[in-house]
Amino acid sequence: MRTPYANSAPLNELELTGRSRAHVQECADPPCTLHCEALEALQTMRRAALQDGIELLPVSSFRDFEQQLKIWNAKYAGERTLRDRDSRVLDAAGMTAAERVAAILVWSALPGASRHHWGTDCDVVDRRRAPPEGPIELLSADFSGGGRYAALDAWLGGHAADYGYFRPYDRDRGGVQPEPWHLSFAPLAAPALAAMSPALLRTALVQAPLAGAEIVVERLPELFERYVAAVAEAPHAARYARALSRAARPV
Repeated sequence: MRTPYANSAPLNELELTGRSRAHVQECADPPCTLHCEALEALQTMRRAALQDGIELLPVSSFRDFEQQLKIWNAKYAGERTLRDRDSRVLDAAGMTAAERVAAILVWSALPGASRHHWGTDCDVVDRRRAPPEGPIELLSADFSGGGRYAALDAWLGGHAADYGYFRPYDRDRGGVQPEPWHLSFAPLAAPALAAMSPALLRTALVQAPLAGAEIVVERLPELFERYVAAVAEAPHAARYARALSRAARPV
């Protein structure tokens, strides 16, 4: 029987919750920080996509606990944009604490609970079709219909699994909104998700200066099930991918 092709030791509790970066490495081209096996698979996939006229560009990869905490607290304070499920901008000043927590979780993970902590996940666009200037926004409309990344969306749907990648936020499950740009390296991400738990997340959060902490801690088991566990199952094709890198061959 074949085994998943990632050969590394399981991530420990600090790595799972973003409190360590010992499991990731930085790359200059493309600029990203990922687990070495996820990075090799991504590089292989980028070369294949280039042959079809698509230049995969990671715009977000590994984020540690502190980075995720800054994002969370800034959104809670209204210093970063809050959006509803239809991507409409919200006014944090007019929302209760519970409403702010709920709004943040639609598009951003709790610190300690982000898949980006694992070094297995990255958000991608097609560099050749990205805006030439200014920040790159990740909007669902750009990945559908006549959107600027529609060709990328179709290519990923047909080929990502060959390189071990899948899209965990493929549809609305009542938690995180669909994110067609979000890729996850299945051979490492599937066991990482299995190792996560509300108790582990609570340990990471207990001494953090988290805005809205009282609400989060009180509802942590529910929030975990809705916003961490409710994702697409890593498909067999991705966990046992055909296109294997040198560092990720079946043992």
